[in-house]
Amino acid sequence: MVTEVFTRKYCDPHAVREEKVEATEVIQFAWEGAVREVDACEECFKEHETRYEPLVDYSRPVKKRRVTKKTASAATDKSESSDSDADSDDN
Repeated sequence: MVTEVFTRKYCDPHAVREEKVEATEVIQFAWEGAVREVDACEECFKEHETRYEPLVDYSRPVKKRRVTKKTASAATDKSESSDSDADSDDN
């Protein structure tokens, strides 16, 4: 016989006030040099986002976007056509 066990995660900020609100999000924050996670409901997650700026890992270099050949050629075509339009307006 197989039994399924469902565990619910509750919002930690609400649990401090002894309220049971189901958690759907995870809040990340830095504490004593380590990244910690807390389960949170949508309301607490939005409140956290408005109060604090998101964690950014400055130890890794920022990745630059790759430019595909299609977008690069389209950008040069647009600049060439706008230059030619400007030339024709002068005449």
